[in-house]
Amino acid sequence: MSENKIPYKIYLSEEEIPKKWYNLRADMMNKPAPLLNPGTGQPMTAEELSGVFCEELVQQELDDTTPYIDIPQEIQDFYKMYRPAPLVRAYCLEKALGTPAKIYYKFEGNNTSGSHKLNSAIAQAYYAKKQGLKGVTTETGAGQWGTALSMACAYLGLDCKVYMVKVSYEQKPFRREVMRTYGADVTPSPSTTTEVGKKILEAHPGTTGSLGCAISEAVEVAVTHPGYRYVLGSVLNQVLLHQSVIGLEAKAALDKYGIKPDMVIGCAGGGSNLGGLIAPFMGEKLRGEADYQIIAVEPASCPSFTRGKFAYDFCDTGMICPLAKMYTLGSSFIPSANHAGGLRFHGMSTTLSQLYHDGYMEARAVEQTAVFEAAEQFARIEGILPAPESSHAIRVAIDEALKCKETGEEKTILFGLTGTGYFDLVAYEQFNNGTMTDYIPSDEDLEAGFAALPKIEA
Repeated sequence: MSENKIPYKIYLSEEEIPKKWYNLRADMMNKPAPLLNPGTGQPMTAEELSGVFCEELVQQELDDTTPYIDIPQEIQDFYKMYRPAPLVRAYCLEKALGTPAKIYYKFEGNNTSGSHKLNSAIAQAYYAKKQGLKGVTTETGAGQWGTALSMACAYLGLDCKVYMVKVSYEQKPFRREVMRTYGADVTPSPSTTTEVGKKILEAHPGTTGSLGCAISEAVEVAVTHPGYRYVLGSVLNQVLLHQSVIGLEAKAALDKYGIKPDMVIGCAGGGSNLGGLIAPFMGEKLRGEADYQIIAVEPASCPSFTRGKFAYDFCDTGMICPLAKMYTLGSSFIPSANHAGGLRFHGMSTTLSQLYHDGYMEARAVEQTAVFEAAEQFARIEGILPAPESSHAIRVAIDEALKCKETGEEKTILFGLTGTGYFDLVAYEQFNNGTMTDYIPSDEDLEAGFAALPKIEA
């Protein structure tokens, strides 16, 4: 199809919004390793997990064989408020870069939460409501997940308790206020409201917190308050399942115009956006139907893929959650207080970790100032102020497009624009003032985390 026939924005119709989630694990030859009970070292059972998570979500978490799972009609109806999300051809960026590459991005910021997180938030809140629960607890880093969950809980009439990483609580006060506007109770983590929070503060006075800390607090509150369950915005298999609507829509839009990407690029923290974006493309790769270069982009300050170890580890700093086999920096690792709050998790999704370990995808780590250079360039050219997390993918997409300029290759690049950065203006202020710095942990820094990894046989 000729270039002028491909619009700037490709929209699916309302009827084309996916009716089923795609379970990537069903097509994996090597399945993700099971979650382990930290007390017994044995695989967690559905009964054990149901004490923390909603019952139907536990079934989704453990399902390694069902390729497609029906999206309940109530969730489909909610999706229609902001989906389908546009697939955008970045003509202006291509022209500015002078590249022969064709660049597309899937934009997930067209909702009040400002990100892709709402795709799973409404699903998890729905199953909590269906189970008859009073409310849910969770953690949030940059605040996008907490915002999305507070919206979903307000819509369904559920109580929502959010533990927000302290550095983000202070850096992003307006995101916090959006959560409170939707009725959520927001607490900076680590806090003195939980036993595990008190222990972390005692061991690390003045800590800026981490997602691992916040998870520990949220889980403690869930298991000690009847009628509550814990929900998580990334990492878990169930979350990647719900986020598959991103990739399914993107692929359907590309297929409409006979477009096949050469590479798919996504930012990677715990894995929700990356896993959702790449799902159908990776599925084709696993089945031998097509091949794609799939790139995960993470912050150099929290490099779980590129410098972590593939091992069993706790998902939380307080060491009260199940053990997951993943690329990890160690649950005791506290990332620097950079501005990519949603990517400051010490580990990576077990599904994505297994795929990376088996060589189906690659990973790159990028520094904060280089990320914001790409963010500013993108904002000036494409007219969207991107979230710091999304800007990691933008950085590598621009780098790859410039390589095409050097070689003359006409590659097609797809990346995920996970959301907007309008609540991240403190970060942009630091970048514009020239006060933003890069921090890369030393090998000695990382060894401290690795030394505390639990001794579990593979």
